[in-house]
Amino acid sequence: MNGPAPTALLTHPDGELLRDGRPHRILAGSMHYFRVHPRQWADRLARLAAMGLNTVDTYIAWNFHERRPGEYRFDGWRDVERFAALAADAGLDVVLRPGPYICAEWDNGGLPAWLTDRPGMRLRSSHPPYLDEVARWFDVLVPRIAELQAARGGPVVAVQVENEYGSYGDDHAYVRWVHDALTARGITELCYTGDGPTELMLDGGTLPGVLAAATFGSRAAEAARLLRSRRDGEPFLCAEFWNGWFDHWGEKHHTRSPESAVATLSEILAEGGSVSLYPAHGGTNFGLWAGANHADGTIQPTVTSYDSDAPIAEHGALTEKFHRMRDLLHSVTGRPPRPLPEPPSLLPARTLPVTARAGLLPGLEAASEPVHASDPLGFGELGLSAGLVLYRAHPVLPHGRVVLGVRGLHDRAQVFVDGAPAGIIDRETGTLDLHGTGRPVRLELLVENQGRINYGPLLGQGKGILGAVQIDRRRVHGWTMRPLPLDEWTPERLERAAAASPPAAANTPAPPGTAGGAGFATASFTADGASDTFLALPGFHKGFVWINGFLLGRYWNAGPQTTLYLPAPLTTAGANTLTVLELERAGDHLELRERPELGPPQEYVETFD
Repeated sequence: MNGPAPTALLTHPDGELLRDGRPHRILAGSMHYFRVHPRQWADRLARLAAMGLNTVDTYIAWNFHERRPGEYRFDGWRDVERFAALAADAGLDVVLRPGPYICAEWDNGGLPAWLTDRPGMRLRSSHPPYLDEVARWFDVLVPRIAELQAARGGPVVAVQVENEYGSYGDDHAYVRWVHDALTARGITELCYTGDGPTELMLDGGTLPGVLAAATFGSRAAEAARLLRSRRDGEPFLCAEFWNGWFDHWGEKHHTRSPESAVATLSEILAEGGSVSLYPAHGGTNFGLWAGANHADGTIQPTVTSYDSDAPIAEHGALTEKFHRMRDLLHSVTGRPPRPLPEPPSLLPARTLPVTARAGLLPGLEAASEPVHASDPLGFGELGLSAGLVLYRAHPVLPHGRVVLGVRGLHDRAQVFVDGAPAGIIDRETGTLDLHGTGRPVRLELLVENQGRINYGPLLGQGKGILGAVQIDRRRVHGWTMRPLPLDEWTPERLERAAAASPPAAANTPAPPGTAGGAGFATASFTADGASDTFLALPGFHKGFVWINGFLLGRYWNAGPQTTLYLPAPLTTAGANTLTVLELERAGDHLELRERPELGPPQEYVETFD
């Protein structure tokens, strides 16, 4: 016979949150294992604990674990069990947020591209093909996290059901299905939903009998009143307190003053609330994992840094916000403070000359295999989740001015005619004037996926050329496409691209927005293998950079981010190689700097009006 069902460690029988029967407050900080190098997990968790927090919460990003259907990974950077064990070693409880949708400014909101690119797929709903895929994923994931629960001797004390669903839809049967899918596979600890503190969002995302939490950055007392008016007898839980904010390319660096953040945190605690600082430590969108938002017809790609003006900076530094919040938390709990960890070690600043390598188009062609079709194919049809696609056709351009039009461009295309840069088209403009001479030309479009949308009604939108390419009213047929999954390139493939042709003219002057001097370049430096640094690319415009074959991330002179965080575990003791793929115009040197430069600050506090 089966014994009685395990009792959850966290309960709230009379409206007060209890841990093992004693009054408790969740004082959590968000930290995502997928945004922090695994050799730095223990260090960052120790910093959370030293802040006075008793819990860490993390999303689980489905697409990080199942890049291709049926290929699951839980090793290395994806070892959630090890992350939870390290949290327990630091004296922290763990809250897990397995989605399946997570938002998190993460590519595609954590949903796999192979799923969302499937024709006819209906996301985050009771659509049976979607539920079938989630069920298959949960069959693999949930038994693993169930073993980590407090009832089984682990640190996991709570699990979130979906994520801010009320901001997206009102399919309550779907949200209930997610809850039941978790419990049927072994989740017995506290379950909760998290939604914005408005009637609209709470109406869409909450479930009867499941603790309703709120996510917000301000007006804590108003949020508490609204929740209590709807959920009498439930404790007040702020599942995300936005004490900072993320950045998009082309905007300013969002910050929030310590005074403002501490004031709202004080308000949450004064209401008797539990809280999770979002984020306590943000980390980095390494590779091509940064997502994008969409507003007013414009895509808003997220930068590589996820520092988010968090109390613990991207490289682990303890900020003024950290110390102010630490003082407040200890004044509330009365617990003696833990010793503070040592500051992170940094490499000395230096300048690195670059060596120009292959030109842009020859390098990309050397590292890819062609696909032929009558019409341009999107990323999904090419089996590509992120990166670039080089499209090529040979249309005749009539004499004089002609208009090149790209319908359904997602997101940005550099246009070349007979190998020469002709201009840039983005998804907002869609057209470019060309000059024809009545003869065929080699027309090439290098299309960049700038991050899959992670929030809102356009979640899951495809990438690449999703419509037709036209010369005036005439469609262009006969395409050769070269998929370029930059984040999956091996060091050998990266070197094949960089070595494809004689050096590009890295310093050739070129007007802004063109591709003169574009291509591959390398630089080297020595390190002790134990120190962080910050990489700057003065004179470079837009592209990608690798360290020892690992794709560090995107850079773009549109700002606000100027430096990329380069954590010590990605370097080796001795010689290290940086490889740059510049899309537009290269500089003549790189720089290692001793502090992050994330752009001109702009005070930002998210408020629901």
